[in-house]
Amino acid sequence: MKALTCVAVLALGGSALAQSAPPQKPFPLGVSPVLYELSVPPERRPTAARIALGEKLFNDKRLSADDSVSCATCHDPKRAFTDGLPQSEGVKKQRGKRNSPTVLNALFNATQFWDGRAGSLEEQALLPIINPIEMGMPDVEAVVAKVKGLPEYPPEFQKVFGREPTAEDLATAIAAFERTQFSGNARFDRFLAGDSKALNASEKRGWALFNGKARCNSCHAGNAVSPLFSDQKFHNIGIAAHQHDFSKLAAEALRVVRTGDAKQIDELALQTNLSEMGRFLVTKNENDIGSFKTPTLRNVGVTGPYMHDGSLATLWDVIDHYNKGGIPNPFLDGGMQRLGLTEPEIDDLVAFLFALTSEDLAALEKKELASQRARKNKRPERDTAVALGKKGNLGDIGVSPDLSISNPADRGFYGPVGPSSEK
Repeated sequence: MKALTCVAVLALGGSALAQSAPPQKPFPLGVSPVLYELSVPPERRPTAARIALGEKLFNDKRLSADDSVSCATCHDPKRAFTDGLPQSEGVKKQRGKRNSPTVLNALFNATQFWDGRAGSLEEQALLPIINPIEMGMPDVEAVVAKVKGLPEYPPEFQKVFGREPTAEDLATAIAAFERTQFSGNARFDRFLAGDSKALNASEKRGWALFNGKARCNSCHAGNAVSPLFSDQKFHNIGIAAHQHDFSKLAAEALRVVRTGDAKQIDELALQTNLSEMGRFLVTKNENDIGSFKTPTLRNVGVTGPYMHDGSLATLWDVIDHYNKGGIPNPFLDGGMQRLGLTEPEIDDLVAFLFALTSEDLAALEKKELASQRARKNKRPERDTAVALGKKGNLGDIGVSPDLSISNPADRGFYGPVGPSSEK
């Protein structure tokens, strides 16, 4: 019987190897097994062999043109799979136009990259390797040839996939490793699971503001059935409007973008001012001009700088930006409104956002919180008069929503907390 089984496995080759049982590893608190089942089809369930090969490829700088950059260079596991830079640094110290998003929970993303130009982790995995600024390989064929020339890889691919290295299998292995990287076990998850003391008073007030006056949950809803803190949609929140003429850029984009050419869009997104067009580069839909994907807020405290271009250094800067309703432009999302948040309320919101940090990143959280607090009094985005409706003409009626509505936290909905000035 054993001999027959061996024969059958050999006859089925790579496809049989690919159907190995998924690793038996409990999900962190806050990661939904149901969502995992919905997000990861059976044929893409990571196996132990694929994960091991994918991790090795993820960390191998030899996949880049000059052996200087790996996937982990911009997605460092020690930094919650980001690099801490405004824009990532690739081969020959070149800088792109986009901030490095975290890999944690990326398996749940409906699309990958800030503009959603890749529909899966497999599609995403190869593009940075052949981007001239990031890893600098000329094309996929050159990547495969280089991997074949590294002595340890052909036998490893043979063992895992039953054949010599291919681009498809390389992407499959890297994606398998990335599908094991979760974000969970945060103080917020313990609070949601019933531990009322998991959040302190400031964090509870911040949670109430998050779902109320600050309106964060309009795009970043987070709860037991929606644990990602992202609507997975694309919005123009005014960040891309700082220094560019959208109409001129849109006309240029329509002239040069070739429909369906993922490699060209990838290069335009990282190497040119057309990067600011965001989702428009992918869809050519005017409604998408300057729109970028709503990022997850899990581990947001340790994954700065923030926004698609890394232009905001701290979470205080981020909330200042939203508090004044963003920066007006013809394509600004209609949901952007002045919030009228006070300084104590901003502190509470920041406190709550840091409570979304995974337990295993607690040391990094402590370091980043101290670093951001040190910059708290240097706030380039802060404009209290605009935020409170005392100046500026945004076409609205002043501060919205109604400030007379009390904070749910102050009414005891989240346990004994007290007003926003108390810690």
